[in-house]
Amino acid sequence: MTKNHVRIEAYGSIDELIAWTGLLMSFPENLRRQKTLAFIQDQLMKCAAALAFPDPSDIKAALLPEPESVSRIEKEIDDMESALKPLKKFIIPGGSQLVSYCNITRCVCRRAERRVVQLNETEKVPGLIMPFLNRLSYYFFVLIRKISSELDIEEVSWTV
Repeated sequence: MTKNHVRIEAYGSIDELIAWTGLLMSFPENLRRQKTLAFIQDQLMKCAAALAFPDPSDIKAALLPEPESVSRIEKEIDDMESALKPLKKFIIPGGSQLVSYCNITRCVCRRAERRVVQLNETEKVPGLIMPFLNRLSYYFFVLIRKISSELDIEEVSWTV
């Protein structure tokens, strides 16, 4: 398998996402979110491990995202959104170093999701990997807004 094979691109993008999530954990502003971010990293490790198996029948259940992983991320999203103003415009990324890193993490997550969808076009991707990545990119978007709110950073709306 070549280094640019769609499978390696998929789990390589997830590996990068794991690293960016680790960076987010290192910020003191995320101290109360460290358990959630560690859970996310664990689920992503499972996603990457599962994608490394060309034959889905070889994948052990322990290497798949936990069945409640998507609902847990959705609960985190709901909890954060409940304290935020409704969004009516697109937001320009930036505001602080942490918020910018969250934006990069969100973008890496979206790329990882695209790579996994691409892999799924030719080979069946197991379990909850695609729904988990889909909800996770939205989690990072809401995290951006939550951190901006906590740090009293004004969101800059994109206007045309």
